[in-house]
Amino acid sequence: MKNYIIHDPWHIIEDQFRAEHNEFSESIFSIGNGRMGQRANFEEAYSGKTMQGSYLAGIYYPDKTRVGWWKNGYPEYFAKVINAVQWIGVDVQIDGIALDLAECEITSFERRLDMKGGVLYRTFKAKMPHGREVEVTAKRMYHLFQSDTASLQYTLRVLNSDANVSIRSYLNGDVVNRDSNYDERFWVPIAEDMQDDLVLVTETKKTQFRVEARLRNVFYVGGAVQPSGIKRKEQFYVEEDLRTHLKAGESVRIEKYVAMVSNLNHPLDKLTEAARRSLEKIASKTFGELIQLQTDAWARIWEESDIQIEGDVAAQQAIRFNIFQLNQTYTGEDARLNIGPKGFTGEKYGGVTYWDTEAYCLPFYMATQEPRIARNLLLYRYQHLEKAIENAGKLGFGNGAALYPMVTVNGEECHNEWEITFEEIHRNGAIAFAIYNYVRYTDDREYLATHGLEVLIGISRFWAQRVNWSEEKQQYVMLGVTGPNEYENNVNNNWYTNKIAVWCLRYTLKIISQEQVQQEDRLYDLLSRLDYKVEEGKQWQHIVDNMFLPEDSDRGVFLQQDGFLDKELVPAAELPAEVRPLNQHWSWDRILRSCYIKQADVLQGIYFFEDEFDEGTIRRNYDFYEPLTVHESSLSPCVHAIIAAKLGKEDKAYEFYLRTARLDLDDYNNDTEDGLHITSMAGTWLAIVEGFAGMRVREGQLHFQTFIPKNWQSYAFHVQYRGTKLYIRVNQDDFEIKNLSDTEISIIFNGEQLLIEPEWKS
Repeated sequence: MKNYIIHDPWHIIEDQFRAEHNEFSESIFSIGNGRMGQRANFEEAYSGKTMQGSYLAGIYYPDKTRVGWWKNGYPEYFAKVINAVQWIGVDVQIDGIALDLAECEITSFERRLDMKGGVLYRTFKAKMPHGREVEVTAKRMYHLFQSDTASLQYTLRVLNSDANVSIRSYLNGDVVNRDSNYDERFWVPIAEDMQDDLVLVTETKKTQFRVEARLRNVFYVGGAVQPSGIKRKEQFYVEEDLRTHLKAGESVRIEKYVAMVSNLNHPLDKLTEAARRSLEKIASKTFGELIQLQTDAWARIWEESDIQIEGDVAAQQAIRFNIFQLNQTYTGEDARLNIGPKGFTGEKYGGVTYWDTEAYCLPFYMATQEPRIARNLLLYRYQHLEKAIENAGKLGFGNGAALYPMVTVNGEECHNEWEITFEEIHRNGAIAFAIYNYVRYTDDREYLATHGLEVLIGISRFWAQRVNWSEEKQQYVMLGVTGPNEYENNVNNNWYTNKIAVWCLRYTLKIISQEQVQQEDRLYDLLSRLDYKVEEGKQWQHIVDNMFLPEDSDRGVFLQQDGFLDKELVPAAELPAEVRPLNQHWSWDRILRSCYIKQADVLQGIYFFEDEFDEGTIRRNYDFYEPLTVHESSLSPCVHAIIAAKLGKEDKAYEFYLRTARLDLDDYNNDTEDGLHITSMAGTWLAIVEGFAGMRVREGQLHFQTFIPKNWQSYAFHVQYRGTKLYIRVNQDDFEIKNLSDTEISIIFNGEQLLIEPEWKS
């Protein structure tokens, strides 16, 4: 763990430069706006440990995955979000020597991320090898109000002597990914221009995404605007160089305004026009005006999604950091985009979509944004339905069976580990559950009829073909799967997978029955187009009625899989600290044979289907599985926090909240330098709203069952529910509820039914 991030309610701060942890800090201080984003790389050159990362949403490269052990059904490529044009670069030379913090004596340093306003600040003083002392102040934004633009301001002051200064601003398209094979390049140069603005046009190999980056520099010396600098271009590169003489105490400042547009959003012949138009919108304003616009845009987001905690600064900082990063990663403005596990903060996992979105992220967006935002997450999957049917077809399934990919950017499966690609099929269930979760929360039954039911039928057809009848058990079984616990592969009858398959079939049949009553003609047209027959539904019902769900009647728990009790059941607490995390110390063979659970598996099903179980059943399963869980997935602590809260295990709920909330800030799993765990950040919000506040939707009504950690004075949040916006505040001794809408709402709060009228306050 690392603990040098200073605790502050609205800022992420490091107060000195730690070269050995620079990549960790680059991840932590990343910024973005849903359309693009970047790791917190330095503007000036840095020869120390760094991972350059600048990313554009939806722009990817299909890296080959075919290897010697390729099997039928494997994906042809691994889609990776690739490094894009480096636009922040400001190379500085003082009397002919490059400013490089790896070669300087740093006398002061602060990096500060203002989460309230969405601005990254950096200041430092340094003594260079030739004795020149300088002070730098840098500010950077990815504009939330104009998502294809960004800007920065970089001010350099010479301190102890006069100096000749060269400050060179550039666009560099000759970039690589760290995980590139043999430094493979993914871009080809198309054009470079410097007649007016600096312009760089590049295109991805294979996928042919074309990107135009247009940069305008404004130089100041002593506060006075300077004429244009010396411009130069070469392949993949354009620059503008200002050279000036500064007296001791004088400063030079550059302001960089950039627009980056692509043919993902504009016709090829309109790229230049779009780039010019976007650049003019920001370059016509002062940098101070841009900061104000950015602050105003973030204020609107914080008004809806902030969680306020009194009495625990570490917890307050952590929840805001997680909410901030979620809103930087996904804004919902484009239904073709989704939420990558690393967002715009690193290369790991390719930056593409997993089941995390549906299982963990959707509730956050449902409750903190207008319904359109969450609906777009579901539309993303609906738009990929045909690809999901193709994916299932590659594995031998037919008749419209749909298997959504474990990893994707365009609907095609691109994960190349067989135990995941072929076996971790529970992801299908998460997508079906998300449809149910969205409809029960928003009451958007129109989506269910026009989009959702078609997806549910495709997924149900997959489940019906994936099970087989066991003559020995006289029940249906599911063989050769991997559950959410990826520390087991190729198991039979994973309880969670079997359970969610049964639930999905039952739910799909229920919706078909309801639509027969409410929209018979529309349903008939859909079922005719999909060639759905009554006999198919009868088969599904037979599976529902006869699915094998393993359990141990003596312990009163559901079994994670066939044979789980054959393992040596040694609690994780007895593991020596030096072997944790297991995936960095044990062989994979040893992990697979162990009893240790990477993340909630049976408990994931109990979290989803909580209302089907009595409290005793939930408690027995929690008490059995939690001690065996090593929480080496970022998605694990939040589910345990929510269930612990329900069971009255308040100390454990708080412990798991801190673990999920400060996972990256404190680097619990020693892997944050690769990028942040964006999708698990939604679990932090869930741990408070569904855990501590106990928010549930039952029979169309909001329920809350609250508790507050002992060391907190209060916590408060907003939720939007079916057109009503509520403010909930929980104190140690009482609570407060405000209805901020013009419609009344009935809720169940701590067991009492309340009718909350507009502007009503408890």
